[in-house]
Amino acid sequence: MPGLEVTAANLTQEFLPLSSTKPVIVICWSPRSPESMEMLKVLGALEASYQGSWALGRLDIDAEPQVAQAFQTKSVPYAIALIGEAMVPLFEQSYPEAQIRLVIDKVLALAAEKGIGGVPVEVSEPEEDEAIIALEAGDYATAEAAYKRLLARKPADNFAKLGLAQTQLLIRTDGLDLATIIEQANNNPNDIAMQLQAADMEMVNGGVEAAFNRLLHLVKESSDDERTKARGHLLVLFALVDPIDPRLVAARSALASALF
Repeated sequence: MPGLEVTAANLTQEFLPLSSTKPVIVICWSPRSPESMEMLKVLGALEASYQGSWALGRLDIDAEPQVAQAFQTKSVPYAIALIGEAMVPLFEQSYPEAQIRLVIDKVLALAAEKGIGGVPVEVSEPEEDEAIIALEAGDYATAEAAYKRLLARKPADNFAKLGLAQTQLLIRTDGLDLATIIEQANNNPNDIAMQLQAADMEMVNGGVEAAFNRLLHLVKESSDDERTKARGHLLVLFALVDPIDPRLVAARSALASALF
């Protein structure tokens, strides 16, 4: 299995000292939870891709209940970081690999600020460089095409997927006026296309919570195809937000309640 096994015996003797030389990310899992086992595999692959800049620990909460309690584990999958022997909670559910990478990069940056390890130098793809230059110039079509070429060459590249999603949000909202779109949406509450457009405008203008609430209301009040469209669009916007952002955590919970 990926990572080093965390036990009551080696936590203080091995993992805490190790966290003073490089960040340690511990994934709490259980053989009773396929979701947590899948997250363990994802983190194992990520550890290899970061080439030793951080270490992965795995904690079987069934085998080590005392350690799980010390980590304040409420459910699995649950991930924490150990940085200089200090514990930093990370996330309490599964997320796409691209979002987990963002979390790991923040952990590495935080550790580097404390003099532990170093922020890895990322090697960008040529299509990604082209897309970034195009975005800075406001040429969204060229950026979109570059991300699509990168995904055609590397279909599993989650950073390219995220970049494409961000670019397509900019394309959908380019040239639109926030106040006008919001007014039209408020005057036509049953027009789903208008509501999706308004949510996009709120999102691109920093109104993350407003965009989420608009689509959550639409999910609650609609049915069949309209509900499916609202939910799908909400998930697209979810993917654009930091997985540990409390607004996203609250919105995911509200969506689960609305659906079930």
